[in-house]
Amino acid sequence: MPKLEKLLFTSSRRVPSKHTVRKLITFKTGRSYKKCLKKLRVKGLKPYKRMPSLRTIGCHFDKRRPWKSIVRHPEVKRVESDVRIRMHLYRKHRQTVNRKKATTSTSTTCPPELTWNICRIKANEAWPRTTGSKIKVAIMDTGIATHPNLQIAGGVNTIRGGSYADDNGHGTHVAGITAAKGLDGVKGVAPDVELYAIKALDSRGGGFVSSIIAGVDWCIRNKMDVINMSFGLVGTSVSQALREVIAKAYKQGIVIVASAGNSGTDDNGMIDAPASFPETMAIAATDMSDKVTNFSSRGTGIDLAAPGEQIKSTWLNGGYMTLSGTSMSAPHATGGVALLLSRQPKLSPSAVTELLRGWAQSLPSETEDERGAGLLQLDQV
Repeated sequence: MPKLEKLLFTSSRRVPSKHTVRKLITFKTGRSYKKCLKKLRVKGLKPYKRMPSLRTIGCHFDKRRPWKSIVRHPEVKRVESDVRIRMHLYRKHRQTVNRKKATTSTSTTCPPELTWNICRIKANEAWPRTTGSKIKVAIMDTGIATHPNLQIAGGVNTIRGGSYADDNGHGTHVAGITAAKGLDGVKGVAPDVELYAIKALDSRGGGFVSSIIAGVDWCIRNKMDVINMSFGLVGTSVSQALREVIAKAYKQGIVIVASAGNSGTDDNGMIDAPASFPETMAIAATDMSDKVTNFSSRGTGIDLAAPGEQIKSTWLNGGYMTLSGTSMSAPHATGGVALLLSRQPKLSPSAVTELLRGWAQSLPSETEDERGAGLLQLDQV
């Protein structure tokens, strides 16, 4: 059989074109990974993605070349498509909110300085005991923008390196739901967590699974406690590489929270990946009436529901925005996980999920495939 590096060189191209497809190649050994990378470098071919700890590279394969022999090569563990991902924002519900303080509470028991969603999950009732300090929370998204109501501890850009600043707004909004400090009437579920920005989605809120895989790997190496994933794979796409790295993070004790998706009843009882993976905590969206929203995906595997309609949070340029989507419901649970871990840091991911499910408020008018165990409640943390 020809040498692997020769097969890769003849099948790959330096730059993408209409004749290329993005493929992820995972090697069986670190030695094979290093050897191939070295040979490709000598030939002037630089993979668009390199993940040493996962022994994986991303290459632009020429569709006109026979590359199936690479799949069968004894040094190769797997070759798969670098599938696309998208954020779980429901675009029909979007409202700009200026810097001026605005009250959005709909409950007579909710203090006027808090938004309705924070009171609905009773996060404020946990704050006398914990606000999430010392818990490392990674927001894997479009990045996080500098904002007076957010304190960012660090981060990484897994798309192409460089800045992890948000150029879309979605990641900043998600971050505020979890960790806003309380200025301008907007306070997050766990305002004192250590907040990290993992920029894996581009300015349009999309991207490729390779950037997500690299982001999870970064979280493992940097010992994150919780990862928020407010996105899903496009269509019926699957990624074994993503499944493996999420399973690895789970075994390392990282709690992974994922949004269920915004397909409503259109996906035949399916929620999006990675929420559908058994290692993640899948979150559906509820409205101000504690009903599961029409857009929230239904299906086996949902763990909990949380507010996801008309949620006010931080935005670009120091402002605020009101948005809807399961993208917004997931970070409520992420903040809840942080509050719980700050009280009981040795809990395993499965124990965290079990406790939060046990504390959930029953929503008897909804089915389990719609709301999981029920509405997230944090007063017992």
